Amino acid sequence: MAERKTFNEINITPLTDIFLVLLIIMMVIAPLLDQQGLNLAVPNLVEVQDEIKDSKLIKIVVTDDDRYMLDDVEIPVSDLGNIVAEQAEINPDGLLIMTQNNATHGAVVKLMDIARNNGVTNISLTEY
Repeated sequence: MAERKTFNEINITPLTDIFLVLLIIMMVIAPLLDQQGLNLAVPNLVEVQDEIKDSKLIKIVVTDDDRYMLDDVEIPVSDLGNIVAEQAEINPDGLLIMTQNNATHGAVVKLMDIARNNGVTNISLTEY
């Protein structure tokens, strides 16, 4: 009967290759994670209700069917930028987006983008 040789060495080359590939992936992804997004502060409901009464905010409601309402008047999407710019001059404190329960994120984000492009720097969200 032939004697079996025992295997006493571990080849770490494949392990090293995997770690180097992971290191390269992390080095490529890390600068992308540093991009600045929206700074969101979630206030308490009581604070929001008190501030709404005292401040000059643009109050736009995003309805369940993704329509935009300003003072109970519907705003067409094509005129939204102009109206937000006009209201920003009258109400300099910022924009309060009040969303109904089933409003989509896309409609809210579209309103946020339009507001930021028209010079509104303070944007708040609340449930309507």
